[in-house]
Amino acid sequence: MPEFSPHILVVDDDTRLRGLLRDYLSANGFNVTTAEHAGEARRKLAGLEFDLVVLDVMMPGESGLDLTEHLRSTSRVPVLLLTARGEAGDRIAGLERGADDYLPKPFEPRELILRIESILRRSGSGRVELDSLSINGHTFNGDRGELRSDDHIIRLTASEAALLTIFAANIGTILSRSDLARRVGVNSERAVDVQIARLRRKIEPDPRNPRHLRTVWGKGYVLWPD
Repeated sequence: MPEFSPHILVVDDDTRLRGLLRDYLSANGFNVTTAEHAGEARRKLAGLEFDLVVLDVMMPGESGLDLTEHLRSTSRVPVLLLTARGEAGDRIAGLERGADDYLPKPFEPRELILRIESILRRSGSGRVELDSLSINGHTFNGDRGELRSDDHIIRLTASEAALLTIFAANIGTILSRSDLARRVGVNSERAVDVQIARLRRKIEPDPRNPRHLRTVWGKGYVLWPD
């Protein structure tokens, strides 16, 4: 664990599980705040800074998927979804809404810690040192994992920033989907495809006909900046 204590928001309507997660994460060196539902989570997110949100998908009222989509429009805080749904389509829906990872219930507590640590590494300061990179008029700074267009920041999830950092360090090199999945820390090649599609919507003039983040059929993806 790092010397500082990452601040994690746990959002789950199950009182018992919420308490267990609070106690377990606290015992493993995290600073933990909890919320029972999306409304309470929104209030705490408005007043406090968090390094990661652990969010249950199935909640009464506003679902975890809806809250994730809201967070992606307002914040770069990473999101780890907890879901009882095992179908691939439901997991992919979470990634499409902007989640950085997902963990099906029931899960081993140690796996939760490993997933959290992986996300924090991807969203933290351990990035490849890069000069600024120009992509379709946008500027990507690999040191900060930050994408700018003119004077405003284009919001990237932790996974999107990690992907772009990897590509920026390997310009013109074809990277396989399996390699990208391993390096970003997602569980499937399909998850990489989802992240790539989302990233293209942010950097490409025409995401359906990408000029910069290209597909090399049968091999993987390659980045060609301006």
